[in-house]
Amino acid sequence: MRALTPSTVSIADLRRKARRRLPRMVFDYIDGGAEDEITMRENERIYEDVVLRPKSAVVVPQVDTRVSVLGQELSVPFILAPVGSSRLFWPRGEAAAAAAAGKAGTLYTLSTLSGTRMEEVREASTGPCWFQLYLCGGRDVALKGIARAAACGYSALVVTIDTPVAGMRERDVRNGTAQLLSWKPLEMLPHVAQVITRPGWVLDFYRDGGLMSFPNITLADGPMGYGDIGAQLEAAAVSWDDLQWIAEAWNGPLVVKGVHTDDDARRAVDLGAKAVVVSNHGGRQLDGVAPTLRVLPEVLQAVGDQVEVLIDGGIRRGSDIVKAIALGVKAVLVGRAYAYGLAAGGESGVATAIEILRSELVRTMKLLGCESLSELGDGNVLAPRDWSQRT
Repeated sequence: MRALTPSTVSIADLRRKARRRLPRMVFDYIDGGAEDEITMRENERIYEDVVLRPKSAVVVPQVDTRVSVLGQELSVPFILAPVGSSRLFWPRGEAAAAAAAGKAGTLYTLSTLSGTRMEEVREASTGPCWFQLYLCGGRDVALKGIARAAACGYSALVVTIDTPVAGMRERDVRNGTAQLLSWKPLEMLPHVAQVITRPGWVLDFYRDGGLMSFPNITLADGPMGYGDIGAQLEAAAVSWDDLQWIAEAWNGPLVVKGVHTDDDARRAVDLGAKAVVVSNHGGRQLDGVAPTLRVLPEVLQAVGDQVEVLIDGGIRRGSDIVKAIALGVKAVLVGRAYAYGLAAGGESGVATAIEILRSELVRTMKLLGCESLSELGDGNVLAPRDWSQRT
């Protein structure tokens, strides 16, 4: 268990530390969303609409936070979500995050858009890992990635279905991210100050190899370059037909991430998904869609107990995790919450983020009078009545 310090007692504290260490373009990559960022903000704010209902005069000496997800027991009901380009945040960032997850007894999900080889990331963790798949480079390239993931021990494949094109993340445009990656001095010059004012980050970045490629996407001419992301994502849009050959190639548990409606949830189940993630990509894709917690009842009603239902988006407190579980999910995925920790302090920062969420989760359950996650239900929360209706 990692001790908290007076200056780091919440995920918000880690966010502030990350902001101080990173160049603006890298911090905003973590922190920003699509267009006006309405959905991104609502993902977080909507947890305020769910009220906790405690059982008083109940003494809970110990809390059991264990949960089984796809047959794997985790010590806490939250999973580290796939976050692309984590090597920008900290040297070997994906391996650092996976190591922290394993030591904490939980699960790490590696993005296809990782700057660290999947084999190295898998070796770094003593716990289970999932691999999140984009079809960058086309079917043949994806099949090679699937085979590599299976060979080195990833236990489930997560297919993201909400990225037919990259969302319009206006912070990235304003920060001159494309210009800084162009290596054309005249284009870079107006934006370079944000980098040179963070010498510690620059030194770490170049010691770790400098501008990265994506070693888990092997194209004909080598690993996919960083500047190719937008075009490759647009060319790699996932259709429901794709899920059929992906499932056959993987031959293991399939998780469909990006489910936002009852129809899509049912379709994922029909195509063999073992779990679905209610997700709007952290508000980074289509701005103006409902926050994930708002559409959760619709998805739960559609799939019943046929698959495990997970959720991500806006989770910054252990009490948020409690609310989501009480409303019916098996576990949650956290992305920004641990990415701030990674950017602030590497593996140690991720461990701190995990401990913050774990301690808040335990404290909330004790105050509710619940000894285990299995006791959480709709009697512990009060949600708006209209949430039972489709959005």
